[in-house]
Amino acid sequence: MNEQVTVTEASPVKQPTLPDAQTVTEVKHYTDRLFSFRVTRPASLRFRSGEFVMIGLMGDNGRPLLRAYSIASPSWDETLGFYSIKVQDGPLTSKLQHIQPGDQVILRPKPVGTLVHDALLPGKRIWFFATGTGIAPFASLLREPETYEKFDEVILTHTCRDVAELKYGEELIELTKNDPLVGEEAQEKLRYYPTTTREESPKMGRITNLIKDGTLFKDLGIEDFSVENDRAMVCGSIGLNTDLKAIFEEYGLEEGANSEPGHYVVEKAFVG
Repeated sequence: MNEQVTVTEASPVKQPTLPDAQTVTEVKHYTDRLFSFRVTRPASLRFRSGEFVMIGLMGDNGRPLLRAYSIASPSWDETLGFYSIKVQDGPLTSKLQHIQPGDQVILRPKPVGTLVHDALLPGKRIWFFATGTGIAPFASLLREPETYEKFDEVILTHTCRDVAELKYGEELIELTKNDPLVGEEAQEKLRYYPTTTREESPKMGRITNLIKDGTLFKDLGIEDFSVENDRAMVCGSIGLNTDLKAIFEEYGLEEGANSEPGHYVVEKAFVG
């Protein structure tokens, strides 16, 4: 696995010419499985931090090939960031992984999603549980001022197979704590809990197991989940979603939605 982060930036930026097209401004390759990219933002686009949009390319049949991608930049950012896996035989990502600055991607500017503050009841502590590229919506929420206005403590857990796959999260934490808008509050309130499941690292194990055996709470000096204090957002595999929902329900936490806020929310859109 290539642990070398490569960055490509656009100069100059081409202007969109196709319907719903935006121009790629930056591409970073983290490993042979992961990359991030930034595109221009439509002037009319308004979204809530944590939402996703449909991103894609034109298929071989001349029709758009689109998948749901969480916006990995906050609602106030002038460009849009995304974080993606590379599937060598995937219909979309086998092609998307080769984009370069100046290329165009299709972006359907109709943001939706459940990982938004409106879907949660007020609380004291918010947990962001992510595996792999599921960290993307939290990259948006961590740089959103509302996150620190509503909660006294913000905890991001990120579980990946290998150490190199944690690089994006490490950069995110550094960026957030040095952000001119939220950096001061993030330094006080934000906590980061990375784990790996395959390659040896300082903290290993699936986050669900670390919750069940009490390791997570012991490491962070927290007693347990409580209905009064804790709120959570989850983005990862179907297995992670299912397991965490069961754990939350055992603690009496109820799932929320935009129409009826609750104690936790789970994102059900995936990139393939």
